[in-house]
Amino acid sequence: MEIRTLRYFLAAAREENMSRAADFLHVTQPTLSKAIRSLEDELGKQLFTRHSFSIRLTDEGMLLRNRAQDLVSMADKIEQEFVSLDDITGGELYLGLAESYQIRFLARSIKEFKKSYPNLHYHITSGDTEQIADKLDKGLLDFLVLAELPDSRKYEYIEFPESDRWGLVVPASDPLSSKERIGIGDLKDIPLFCSDQAWNNEIRKWAENDFAQLRLEGSFRLSYNGSIFAKEGLGYLLTFDKLVNTTPESGLVFVPLYPVLETKLYISWNRHQAFTPIAERFLKHLRSSFENISE
Repeated sequence: MEIRTLRYFLAAAREENMSRAADFLHVTQPTLSKAIRSLEDELGKQLFTRHSFSIRLTDEGMLLRNRAQDLVSMADKIEQEFVSLDDITGGELYLGLAESYQIRFLARSIKEFKKSYPNLHYHITSGDTEQIADKLDKGLLDFLVLAELPDSRKYEYIEFPESDRWGLVVPASDPLSSKERIGIGDLKDIPLFCSDQAWNNEIRKWAENDFAQLRLEGSFRLSYNGSIFAKEGLGYLLTFDKLVNTTPESGLVFVPLYPVLETKLYISWNRHQAFTPIAERFLKHLRSSFENISE
């Protein structure tokens, strides 16, 4: 199975049309069709159902698409790493980021680092721990920002300088918006939005014996989307402070939880990871910049 063939397959899956995929790849349609059929023969499975003017992935094709994307991304990353080995002014960094206002510390560190390495390019993947930790384990990322303590058996890490405070985002017209703090009693039997990860970890621990009386209306990986649903009156969003716009013009208010609930943020990497030169230099710079913030 060749990377080139997987690129052909992914283009066909994306375009859902052999002619358009062939145009995108700058190959003839017979060349593309032959490559796809060879891949199906190699795997012993039909990857597409063919229609008059379109193609659709089979269940087996959907499985391959997920695997193929990781393999192609890995191949691209390896190529970029070797290209950048001789580039003393830059290179490629791959980062997976959780949502937090503290990402500003990372952004400032990158900005300062680029003064010495102006040809640095960075690639950001955002999501919750489940989404991005898998990419780090597969070698698709150099660094991972987590909103939970990393497993020290697998990862090394640096703690961010501050903590993220939890609260409830509510419409400004809602009676809860006038409260100075939100207790467990305020949350009982109202529709709540939260990420699945936080709901089953931080919120469960915070609510303790009252957790069973809380109602998860819907889960969101991105707080911004959850805030839109909250603004439309579908529920109330449990999230970190400073992640969504709660200025007077926004129509939303952030009310902190009480007892206070805070979450630490960490930037981590695999213990046995072989860094590129630029990633090694960036880690050294990051340690120094975070230590200066903490002092």
